[in-house]
This record gives sequence, C-alpha cells and structure tokens, in this order.
Amino acid sequence: MPAESPAAPADVVARLRTTFRTGRTKDLAWRTHQLERLRALLTEHGDELAEALHADLGKSRAESYRTEIDFTVREIDHTLEHLEDWLRPEPAPVHAGLAAAGATALTVRDPLGVVLVIAPWNYPVQLLLAPLAGALAGGNCVIAKPSELAPATSAAVARLLPRFLDTDAVAVVEGAVEETTALLEERFDHIFYTGNGTVGRIVMTAAAKHLTPVTLELGGKSPVFVDRDTDLKTVAQRLASGKFLNAGQTCVAPDYVLTDPETATALADALAAAVEAQFGTDPSASPDYGRIINERHFDRLVRLLDSGRTVTGGAHDRATKYIAPTVLADVSPEAAVMGEEIFGPVLPILTVAGLDEAIGFINDRDKPLALYAFTESPEVRERLLSETSSGGVGIGLPLAHLTVSDLPFGGVGESGMGSYHGPYSIDTFTHRKAVLDTPLG
Repeated sequence: MPAESPAAPADVVARLRTTFRTGRTKDLAWRTHQLERLRALLTEHGDELAEALHADLGKSRAESYRTEIDFTVREIDHTLEHLEDWLRPEPAPVHAGLAAAGATALTVRDPLGVVLVIAPWNYPVQLLLAPLAGALAGGNCVIAKPSELAPATSAAVARLLPRFLDTDAVAVVEGAVEETTALLEERFDHIFYTGNGTVGRIVMTAAAKHLTPVTLELGGKSPVFVDRDTDLKTVAQRLASGKFLNAGQTCVAPDYVLTDPETATALADALAAAVEAQFGTDPSASPDYGRIINERHFDRLVRLLDSGRTVTGGAHDRATKYIAPTVLADVSPEAAVMGEEIFGPVLPILTVAGLDEAIGFINDRDKPLALYAFTESPEVRERLLSETSSGGVGIGLPLAHLTVSDLPFGGVGESGMGSYHGPYSIDTFTHRKAVLDTPLG
C-alpha cells in the first residue's frame, strides 16, 4: 500500500480521529498486537531497512542493526514486558477531612488521541519507530512523518508500515517542507519532533495555535571533560567510537573536548591511534565508516576543518560525501567549529586550566543534550553533576545512556523539552488523569 497522500492531511487526521473515538486503540490487546506487529516488521525486513540506511548514509549492516533495528526491537520488547504494569491505575491516599468519608483516589492513564511524529534523517528508522512504539503503547493513533533527506529509508518505511500496522490508526505521510507545513496546520493532541532548534521553533509556533503539547528532541554541543591522570588509551578508544559513529551525525555525539594542556597533547596522539585502530589507515575504504547525508551538510562541515591544527584526518571528497574522522588541536573558543553543533566527524580539543574553568565554559553556553566525563575522581563527578545542566550525563562512556530503556532520554533548554524511552514514553504519550470516587451514601 502507498503512503498517505500529503495533499490531504486534514482527511488523514480526520480518519485517525474517527478511529480513536471508537475506543479500540485504548484496549491493551490492541496496543500489544500493534507493538508485536511493529517488532515483526523490524525482524522480518531488517535487511531491507539496512540496505536503505546504507543507500542514505553509507551505514554498514552491522551499524544499522546495532543502532537502529535491534535498538528499536529492544525498546519494543521492554515495553511489551512492562506495559500492563505501566498502565495500571495508581491509588493515591485520601487524607481525612479533605474529602468525604470513604472516598477513594487514583490516577489513570488516558491516551492523548492523534499524535504526529516527525523524524530526522540521521537515525531515520530508530528515531521514527521508537517514538511510534511509545505512542502506540500509550493507546494513540499516529501520523508518522519520515525525513525526506533519507529518501530510501522513507520509502521503505512508507511501504512497510501499512503492511504491518492498523491502517485506520497509523498513517505515513512522506514529503518535504511543504508537506510538513501542511501537517502542522492540523490540530493534533501531541507533536513529537526530533531535529534541530530552528525547525523546533517552527513546530512549537504551529502547535501553539491549537495549544498542542510538544516534545522536542533537539541537539547542541555536547561537551567532554577529560580529567588528568586518566587512562588516555581507553578514553581515546571510547571517544573515537562515540564521536565517529554514523560519521559523527549523532545528536548525542561528543562535540568537543575540554582538558588541561598537558593532557590535551597526549590525548591528541591517543585519538589519532584510536582512529587508525578503528577505521584503518584509509577510513574511506573502511566498511564501518559512513558518509555525510548530502552536499549541503558536506560543504558546511568542510568549512569547519581549518578551525585548528589537524591531528588526524582532514581528507574529504565531495563526490562521495566522505569526510575523514578528524581531530583538531589548538582550537580557540572563537573558532568556527565552536559556533554551531558540529554534527559530523570533526572533534576539536580545547584546553582549560582545570575543572573550574571547564564548568564555567560549559555553563556560559546553551545547555547541551549530553555531557560526558572521563575521571576517576568522585569529587569531579559530583561537581559536574551538581554544577552543570544537561539532558543527560555519561561518565566513562559516550552515548551509552541512550541505550538504557529505564532512563529518560531528552534535552533541556536549547537541547529540547520532554523525554521518552520505556516508562517515560508512557508519560509523554498519555495524560495522567486524577479520579476521586466519593460514595453517595
């Protein structure tokens, strides 16, 4: 079945709202069945999705399964295991004198209604289907809007979702700015957007017309603090793995490193060795190294390459949208690479005198989606946790907090609002309704 016509979003929304009003999406059996069918889509057509991801982003099959397909399957499995408990009404105490004798209080989880999920291009399977799973678990109807910048994946998802899910409750709308703008004119009960802050503001403005609640999963410059006297070989290996995954096109990728001058010199050498160990002497020939999504982003990233001294990398080829894993040293806070979220395979190292200066540097900028630290000091960990603000914190390993389903994933300030994963998806896609039951007699 083809995707929904983007020319008639009002008709699609109306059809889904009619389905929601029948009440069938509220049934636990319906929710469970939709999640099981979504899981079947991923397991039965994983190779097809992996091929699409390779066509769009140059992702290897192993990376596609690890970061997108299997990731989403695990999220669905966790939800299926706990969904009934998460949805169970929660009793609340009723204090004497505040209500009639014998009154009982509880909260129940109400589905919101018709939800719009707008996905980005960098993880176009995971970041569409994981929120979709949460919305279905919450008992909602959903319009899924894949990214037009990942056209092969968009087409695959649009082809597959109607084969597996209830088409009266789930619709796919493909398209670009025009189609998304038309969708945003409609009234939804929740909008879940993953992407950049510029479009996030457009989404919020459109939602405000209908007082529609929004979840914004944005990004930002996620800092890394490397303490002195750490195991720099391990630090470099983990930094290289986290930074250059998906050619750096990850919202929680380490964006820049802060450390003292002596450590910076040693870390730069360790990072060069780690990149070679991971991708070989010619990363362009590595099957594990991806490509930049399009020429516009390629050109933007190339302009950042002269922001410091090149420790390793720097090579690029516009014809294949290849930029080598690049580490820059001697970077100034005023350099071009520090003026925007990098969202690519360029890692600058900046020097600070110590922890106090690092904390000040972080706090002088927008609140990041993630903050990472490599330290053995409990005091350093505690100060970073208590004296900075970020969407999440990873100590000793970048990106890993995203994989724990019982942790909320989301930003704060410029890096977003709201969160999801596991029980937090239920929080996002349902309303916790207060009920007080007072006897008449």
